[in-house]
Amino acid sequence: MFEILSSRFQGIFTTLRGEIRLTEKLVESALREIRMALLEADVNFKVVKALTSRIRDRALDQKVLQSLTPTQHVIRIVRDEMLAIFGETAGGLSPASKSLKVVLMLGLQGCGKTTTTAKLGSWLVRQGRHPILVSTDVRRPAAIQQLSILGSQAGLKVHDPVELMDPVRRAVSAIDSAHTLGFDTLLVDSAGSLHVNDALMTELEEIKKAIVPTDSLYVVDAMTGQDAIKSASEFNRRLDVSGVVLTKMDGDARGGAALSIVSVVGVPVMFVGTGERLGDLELFHPDRVVSRMLGMGDVLTLIEKAEEVVEKDSALRLEKRILKDQFTLQDFSDQLQAIKKLGSLDGVLNMIPSVAKLKIPAEKLDEQKLVRIQAIISSMTTKERQYHKLINGSRRKRIAKGSGTSVEKVNQLLRQFLQMRKMMKTVSSSLAGVSRGRRKGRKRYHIDLPAMGGIGLLGR
Repeated sequence: MFEILSSRFQGIFTTLRGEIRLTEKLVESALREIRMALLEADVNFKVVKALTSRIRDRALDQKVLQSLTPTQHVIRIVRDEMLAIFGETAGGLSPASKSLKVVLMLGLQGCGKTTTTAKLGSWLVRQGRHPILVSTDVRRPAAIQQLSILGSQAGLKVHDPVELMDPVRRAVSAIDSAHTLGFDTLLVDSAGSLHVNDALMTELEEIKKAIVPTDSLYVVDAMTGQDAIKSASEFNRRLDVSGVVLTKMDGDARGGAALSIVSVVGVPVMFVGTGERLGDLELFHPDRVVSRMLGMGDVLTLIEKAEEVVEKDSALRLEKRILKDQFTLQDFSDQLQAIKKLGSLDGVLNMIPSVAKLKIPAEKLDEQKLVRIQAIISSMTTKERQYHKLINGSRRKRIAKGSGTSVEKVNQLLRQFLQMRKMMKTVSSSLAGVSRGRRKGRKRYHIDLPAMGGIGLLGR
């Protein structure tokens, strides 16, 4: 998502960097490019007009034009104004004083509402909460069953009173069940339709009146374009939506409608769906999204993802092994397994500032190479993985045959492994200091350096 927009922005900034001085003519030229990029990305035209107007007013200030680093000033202005579009939001659910938090999930049919309900349940579990789910979509026969299956996959409790097929009564009975069984959060997956209609809205109004939710989240497919703004506006008018969840943010659509919802509808984005797995739901951080869009990466999100898949003790042990030059092929194999849990390779790369600007072509990020590397390492004996110097000519032939590759591929992997081993020992101490810095003084653990370095092998 936003890949095309990101490429256009970075091209504009590259052009500006090539200029010695910034003039009004250059600013106007850059604004035309920014305007076209935003419109082509399907950003609402009113939002584009207001954004470019604010950028112009600030960029043409004499302090900026006469600055020794005018381009950096312009980039900062664009970043600030993009952040202003999203507004100030910390993401997540609203704080509630009630003992039971009730979240009503709203949205049109096909927007990913049921899957998002299960994803939100998984996210809440990771936050230490105990959610229970219920579906009130009695019109679509498979809806209740779908939520039960997804809930089972995520290890979540799903309330399903077979005898109750009235949407309002199902929701109310779920509240009673949550109180009785000791759950602290109820997620209500409501019905949807292809278009906003009065019958649907009336039903949702009745459900909301009966359960009095602490949060009403509107789920919207980020690929639906300007229609998303229209439907979000109507839902907000009738049901007073408290936040938006953007799904399919990992897709290749223009995605500009996502930039428009906050400004046009006046509802903040709370969560974003970044993949198909039940764990692929993230808090929405405007500053991180804008940083990725402008090619500045998103190190904080990358570190948080790494901390979710890497245990503290194992990370510290691995760091010590790297510093002592004891990093093995087995360690490398373990780290490649960890990188799978971080998400797609292109998504991970876009979070690394220095790599995000390179825009490595998708064909060079062949994730099948990861499978091939794992096959080669798996064809080695335990001793060979621990002591790579044992791997002589005859062993390389055996490993190549066992992995279904060639001796050349085995040699290539070993050469690159040695180069990476040397590189990691050199930079590990400095990177460890950076990756441990957490805001407010909280300790941050070592980022998955071997896995990050392993990405280089996949692009060769």
